[in-house]
Amino acid sequence: MPDTDHAPTTDTPTALAEHGDVPDATPRGHSRRAFLGRTGTAAAAGAVLATTLTASPAAAATTTGKVRKAAVARAGEAPALPSVADVLARNVPVHQLEIVEQAALLQARTITSVSLTQAYLDRIDRFNGPFETYGDNGGCNTFVRVDRTGALAQAAAADAQLDAARAGTTPPAPYLCGIPIGIKDSVGIAGRTAGNGTPAFANNIALEDATAVARLRELGVVFLGHTICSAFSGVIAGNFAGNGWNKDYVPGGSSQGSGAAPINALASAAIGEETGGSIVWPAAINGASAIKPSLGLGSMAGVMPLSATYDVLGPLARSGRDAALLMNAIIGPDPLGDPQSVSAPNPFPTLPMAPRSGTKPLAGLVVGVPQTDWMTRSVLNADNTITATVVKESPQSLYDADHKAAFDRVRGELEALGATVKEFRGLDITNYGTAPDYLDGENPYYLNPAVLQTIDNAPITPRNAVVFSNRQEIQYLEAIEAFAATQSTTVQTTLLTQYGRRPGEVATADRTWAAAKLTTNRVTNGARREGERRRRLLIDKYQQSLDDAGVDIMLVMSIGQEVGRRNAANASDGLPLRRYNQIANDLSWPMVNFPVGQTSGAKLPICVQLWGPRFSEPRLVQAMIDYQAKHPEHHTRLPADPVAPAMRTLSRALRLQAAQGEAGEPDPYGTNDPVASENAAAADR
Repeated sequence: MPDTDHAPTTDTPTALAEHGDVPDATPRGHSRRAFLGRTGTAAAAGAVLATTLTASPAAAATTTGKVRKAAVARAGEAPALPSVADVLARNVPVHQLEIVEQAALLQARTITSVSLTQAYLDRIDRFNGPFETYGDNGGCNTFVRVDRTGALAQAAAADAQLDAARAGTTPPAPYLCGIPIGIKDSVGIAGRTAGNGTPAFANNIALEDATAVARLRELGVVFLGHTICSAFSGVIAGNFAGNGWNKDYVPGGSSQGSGAAPINALASAAIGEETGGSIVWPAAINGASAIKPSLGLGSMAGVMPLSATYDVLGPLARSGRDAALLMNAIIGPDPLGDPQSVSAPNPFPTLPMAPRSGTKPLAGLVVGVPQTDWMTRSVLNADNTITATVVKESPQSLYDADHKAAFDRVRGELEALGATVKEFRGLDITNYGTAPDYLDGENPYYLNPAVLQTIDNAPITPRNAVVFSNRQEIQYLEAIEAFAATQSTTVQTTLLTQYGRRPGEVATADRTWAAAKLTTNRVTNGARREGERRRRLLIDKYQQSLDDAGVDIMLVMSIGQEVGRRNAANASDGLPLRRYNQIANDLSWPMVNFPVGQTSGAKLPICVQLWGPRFSEPRLVQAMIDYQAKHPEHHTRLPADPVAPAMRTLSRALRLQAAQGEAGEPDPYGTNDPVASENAAAADR
């Protein structure tokens, strides 16, 4: 039956205006399909898990030839590459060039993919440190494992395709052909381990490529290996990888290595995954140019899920145009593998990959600075726990001097490019209204205190009603439990500790799978529908706050202060000032990140984010690229190599530390998991 609730507009513009604001692909209104696809969307994320957990061998649907051809065609719409002469004139090492510049050299056969891939493998050998180390390995620890043989074979195949295209015996090769990248440790590559940040999943071998991997592979992308991520894709600070600028500092998580890889030049770019900040945070902390897409813009099939209808994949690169080139390759519906992906307008506009001409490319764009986008202070206590306090003041008043100066400068630079930048109230997400329904406030969903149902002494809030129901549909816990049953006692204990629950919420009771499945699987249809209704209501209210102020997109700064050093005692330490990190995912709205300066202390990057309504990626990406074209000094600035190569083997101290994983009690508000933050808010009340 067709969806008649505010169906997406069919007149989405597919061409970009020469000047002025870029039309986006935002549907007019919201529908159930926007979040869940059809009834039984669980098949989307359930198949996702089945492709990576070998205990559940049901095969996910492979990408159809039609969709793959669409990805090739989309990537082929890229603008002309820079000239070889211009690229060489930059006098930049090839491993530090942007993808579009590397592509120019590859297409002209000035360099080969094998030589480029080998250059990255050599750098990984020199600076990464020992593999399979979920902890400080003494080096960058950007990659948790690499596939040297596979990467070189892929590069040789790419060279053959490029040679044939150059000779005119085959059609032109895609711009991504021969480009070496990394991919997060939770994404399936056929025959390779997807560990999701923990040795507990060492035997989790992907049965086939994730849909995104298959689409990139179709374009000739070379996969160097898996980039390290936080344990179970958890914390957003992290201490496994080193920061791309200084390995002693926080890298951001959970896509830790994906944020560092393009910056420390161990790869041309990387793919990250986000549930509640895992692309934006490592991008912001390392200074990558990144796209956190709308829910449904691409397929999540073949990715280890954390929360269906929250999880998304996106690129982290050295420039906005590189990120757009990669994102264009993975955009598109995957009806059998991930029905959520049919919610996006189809065909979706090709994301812009070139700046617009003229001095005022942003004319007509209204950028709002929300004043109720509250920041929080996080403090590491003496017992290595974290206390986070919301500060209800203008976010900019809490920035340190470096970040405040950078933010004010960027406002002026955007205005100089033609945009109107203004402060507006925004939506106060801490205003829940009054008991018992908590529906008369501004935020009826995110961390809202309403209890829709109680299961085994566990209060089911609106948000948990949605997340639990979606996890039940994809058989989230059942798949992990089945996998655990095939593993060692140690692994079984680790997974039960992570995913199990104490019966009756009794603190002294042992965790069980049955107790965990009880809350996940027994949410009533009424509670789920009310949770979904409240989520849509939150989206409508947030959109209304923009409409009332005449705002198109928002400008924020997720990090308002220089991040701290990695702390082995608590992986959540090091983010002393941050804003609520999960709202964009609750809304299913996109966000882009790009660097705009550096701190005066440790010389770490300062970044801003632009974000806005669902499927507004064309507008956001165009603004990022237009800015970078006028101010290239920020995204083209890269760190010097470490003075000394990384150690080849772990010291005894680092080996013992790595065995502990991410020690310390994590900050529940510094996590990607919506359930963790939801339960923490309930406990605080």
